[in-house]
Amino acid sequence: MSIIKESTVPLLLKQGRNGKKHISDFKFILLTVFTVSGFILAVLANLLFRQIADVKITAYAYGSRVININEAYRIVLAVLILLYLGIAGYSFFHADRRVKFSKRAPFRFAVGIALALWDILGTKLLLLPQPFFPGPARIIEAFLIEGDYIWQNTLYSLRLFAVGFTLGVVFGVGTGILIGWFPKVYYWVYPVLKITGVIPAVAWMPFALTLFPTPFAAAAFLIVICAWFSIASLTAQGIQSTQRPQFEVARTLGAKTPFLVFHVAIPHAMPQIFTGISNANGFAFTTLVMAEMMGQPGGLGYYINASKVWSAYYKVFAAIIVMAVLFSLIMKGMGLIQRRVLRWQKGLVKSDGQ
Repeated sequence: MSIIKESTVPLLLKQGRNGKKHISDFKFILLTVFTVSGFILAVLANLLFRQIADVKITAYAYGSRVININEAYRIVLAVLILLYLGIAGYSFFHADRRVKFSKRAPFRFAVGIALALWDILGTKLLLLPQPFFPGPARIIEAFLIEGDYIWQNTLYSLRLFAVGFTLGVVFGVGTGILIGWFPKVYYWVYPVLKITGVIPAVAWMPFALTLFPTPFAAAAFLIVICAWFSIASLTAQGIQSTQRPQFEVARTLGAKTPFLVFHVAIPHAMPQIFTGISNANGFAFTTLVMAEMMGQPGGLGYYINASKVWSAYYKVFAAIIVMAVLFSLIMKGMGLIQRRVLRWQKGLVKSDGQ
């Protein structure tokens, strides 16, 4: 099968009568096969490429059967293949989803090829520096050994992030509204916001551990501080950028101050508010991991730190993969909320990939 380059994918998309791009059934099926072929090659590389380096392929009891790390790795690849086939089947009956799925086909193929090369270099030949760059099968071993423990630490991180980031959004939006609407609040609070905003959140760790009764509360405080600056700043900018004619029209119709704030200024500031929340999300997640490395009794950051002490870098990679999946899901959820709230922007703002 010939390799489809990313630059050729737009050539498969035709312009419909309504101005929207569409892709034919045959070409969509071809791109679906191309999507999963990289992962199929990764499975074949693991099965057919001979184990040359002296690496112990450990087997573990998992449920009612015993599987080794290579079998577990192939199961993960099979799940990815089935997942993308399922997404393709779901997208087949919707023109927009079909186009969106097709555009990512070269990237998914490249991921499969990268996994195959990683497996060969990191496990079969052991050419990558060890133990710092273990093969993918070795990383899967971490979940076979202590999957329950990784899950417990994941739940701890999610709980800590949910508490800290939610409070950060509430305080950030509230502070931004006050700063943007009231000049006196802006005069007194905005300089404090600017000063605290340039200080890394983890620098407050010694004070947080002293002021708060538990490490969990101290870490949540750091996440709040981290999220507060970005959200409050952009919220204030959105409130202040509301055009005066909008207020004058509302006042002409008898609107009072609460109506002007909640029905004119805040809706106008919503794009900036979501931009601030998106920016703060990345900073807050980084702060979460760093805080867990500095005195938390659990969490993925704690798990990474503990694994690093024992040079168990395959466990470090396992935690990093979990964090990447979590962050992607959080960003996806926020994107869905943003598109729902800002659905009035559809057709006015350039969308991703357009």
